[in-house]
Amino acid sequence: MNILFFITPKRDVAYLFSDDTIRQAMEKMEHHRYSCVPIIDKEGTYRGTITEGDVLWGLKNLKLENLKETEKVSIRSLKRRSDYKPVYVETNMEELINRAMNQNFVPVVDDQDKFIGIITRKDIIQYFYNKLNEKEK
Repeated sequence: MNILFFITPKRDVAYLFSDDTIRQAMEKMEHHRYSCVPIIDKEGTYRGTITEGDVLWGLKNLKLENLKETEKVSIRSLKRRSDYKPVYVETNMEELINRAMNQNFVPVVDDQDKFIGIITRKDIIQYFYNKLNEKEK
């Protein structure tokens, strides 16, 4: 099965640029109510993910005097605990499922590591749930 069947395209995904500020990250995560967001550079190359925990611990460690200072500090200055590993467009379902077991979403990149979208764990589970229900009918 082609994994692109599950993809939420980049244009429909909330993501950050690697030179965005901590304030921009917090606002985007709050607005969309996401706990983890992909990071790309200006050329569209996937650079990893940032989580609420990364921001929280980063703020603690940076010892900023007030929230206004987050407008001047890049997310690059935050230590990220781990990045969601992407899959390539030609990845098989077994590998996709393996990644989705440990990540809320799986970033998808093309053969030049350009971010093209995500596949959510929810979409994968929904697909198999529907298949299971079809067989029971």
